[in-house]
Amino acid sequence: MTISVKGLHHVAWRCVDAEETRHFYEDILGLPLAHIISADIVPSTRECMPYVHIFFEFRDGSYIAFFDVNDGKGNTLHPDMPIWIPHFAMEVDSREELLVMRQRLEDQGVDVIGIVDHHFVHSIYFFDPNGVRLEFTIRSETPQYLDEARANARASLDEWTKIKRAGRSGVGQEATSKPD
Repeated sequence: MTISVKGLHHVAWRCVDAEETRHFYEDILGLPLAHIISADIVPSTRECMPYVHIFFEFRDGSYIAFFDVNDGKGNTLHPDMPIWIPHFAMEVDSREELLVMRQRLEDQGVDVIGIVDHHFVHSIYFFDPNGVRLEFTIRSETPQYLDEARANARASLDEWTKIKRAGRSGVGQEATSKPD
């Protein structure tokens, strides 16, 4: 099967404060806060690390995304930054293509994590030879889900901000991973 990578889905970085980041990207740059994932467990590593993953949408449907991690460090360049935070996500067209890419990588001896179900995308994760974390993803959302996610994103971010600023450790949710 010939596979062509469709394009950028998102690029992700760490932020110091999710609300300040939201203000900059949404209120100043005009990119809408489109989705937020809140979890205590990192689905791709099973690491206990409360976080939110916030997505700001470009007109073409791709995103710039940020992790706000409640680890008390707060510095985006901290040497102990979890390896799963900075990554580059590329989109493919179908679950079949995602499975083919996973198999192709595994056949070449590349360790692959996933398929991970993030409720709006399904993803596999791996590292390139330079140690850059990469992701292949397919969109799994419905228009109704995206409308609901957009409508609830700000309230979810407000809840995370309260938890983080109060010094509590978790959000009580976990994204899911399927072995497929």
